[in-house]
Amino acid sequence: MTTPIKAPCEGSASCTSLAPERTQNGPWILVATILGSSMAFIDGTVVNVALPALQAALHASVAGIQWVVESYALLLASLLLLGGALGDLYGRRKVFVGGVVLFAGASAWCGLAHSITVLIVARAFQGVGAALLVPGSLALISASFATSDRGRAIGTWSGFTAITAAVGPVLGGWLVEHLSWRWVFFMNLPLAVVVVLVTLWRVPESRNQDASPRLDWQGAVLATVGLGAVTFALIEFREGPAVWACGLAGLGALAGFLIDEAHSRTPMVSLHLFRSRDFSGANLLTFLLYGALGGILFFFPLDLIQVEGYTATEAGAALLPLILLIFVLSRWAGGLVVRYGARLPLTIGPLVVAIGFALFLRQGSGGSYWTTFFPAVACLGLGMAISVAPLTTAVMESVSTRSAGVASGVNNAVSRIAGLLAIAVFGLVLSAGFNGALDHSLARMELPRAVRQSVDGQRSKLAGARTSDPRIRQAIDDAFVSGFHDVIWLCVGLAILSAVSAQMIGSKGSGAGSG
Repeated sequence: MTTPIKAPCEGSASCTSLAPERTQNGPWILVATILGSSMAFIDGTVVNVALPALQAALHASVAGIQWVVESYALLLASLLLLGGALGDLYGRRKVFVGGVVLFAGASAWCGLAHSITVLIVARAFQGVGAALLVPGSLALISASFATSDRGRAIGTWSGFTAITAAVGPVLGGWLVEHLSWRWVFFMNLPLAVVVVLVTLWRVPESRNQDASPRLDWQGAVLATVGLGAVTFALIEFREGPAVWACGLAGLGALAGFLIDEAHSRTPMVSLHLFRSRDFSGANLLTFLLYGALGGILFFFPLDLIQVEGYTATEAGAALLPLILLIFVLSRWAGGLVVRYGARLPLTIGPLVVAIGFALFLRQGSGGSYWTTFFPAVACLGLGMAISVAPLTTAVMESVSTRSAGVASGVNNAVSRIAGLLAIAVFGLVLSAGFNGALDHSLARMELPRAVRQSVDGQRSKLAGARTSDPRIRQAIDDAFVSGFHDVIWLCVGLAILSAVSAQMIGSKGSGAGSG
């Protein structure tokens, strides 16, 4: 549920000169790109439903399952723009197919993993594959359809990927419940076979003849190392000074990345885009809003399954109202920009999201979904629906047409980096709240020393800790809810700040900004 990626070549003569001849294969091109990108989009959310099951099966700590999500997000966010540049230079079909094959191979590796470490490494390779196929999907559409048909084709792509994003967590939950968490990864394999066959059979090759042969490998390495080290420091913060030093080194690498981008002839991120106040404001809003959303989507399924006793299928279905509201109302929200400009809906939308987050605070442990979680999820979906289309429009209108592809790619990367860092930071907040509340509860129980040591030894698992004592079970559940509420308050604050950041955006849009 990030802002869509504009095809890097859109508007370029080298991309569109052969488009009319290629449009005859349009339906097949859409099948390949929709199924290919859907694999990556589904994997970004469906794995969250499988986390409690794989945590139990692999005896993992919460930090371990955080890395299952973070290793994928890290490589995808860091290499997303580089993946688009590779397609422009070497051929979009070739790079897209390579990404699908790598993603499928890594999915099989994930499904066969028998330790949390192996799973984390395999997920990182999945992220690399996604970074190649995700930008390639829209680039192929842009290169293969005539200008008059391109908007309808991208709309079809958006609609079907939204549907798969809605169905994916429910299907994944059913697979976890009735087969195994491993099938969440194995289900990518038949899709990948279809995508590769259709792409090689019906999708024409294209490349940007004007693309520079120089690629910003140094920038990609610095971004990956910097984000990885900072994320590692946030997740493993309690391990001591060596981890903190790693975090400082990561900040140094990120500073080096900015310096490299400022002086590179072919930067991965064009820093001059941020001279536009509208572009900077839209990306700040994206960072804050999607950070809050990404963090809550990670911990919410853990709460549903480990504390509330939902099945994996029920947990996957719990977020359907959020996704469906965004899908159904996005066209209407796009019309708000025409009438009022981007600033007003981008102020109201995040405030509605903040109310949605606050409604999660009504939860204790127990209670019906319809009275505890549905109002919060529905309000969250309404607020995001009001925000998504205007945010995409604000990004596109803040720069010149020739910079639109790069601008959208940057915005998409920002949204993914926000989720990456939010999961790490929220993990610290939840862990602190959990441990404080659990200490308070256990102190009143006067437990035998051996029992207390057993509970303390499982603290890193949070609500995944196991015990046969119902009093301790209730204390663990209540402690998790307490920490989860701390996270929710942080999400409320981030959503309000994102509404404030909308004031940087021109009241009626900026038109073509700095280019």
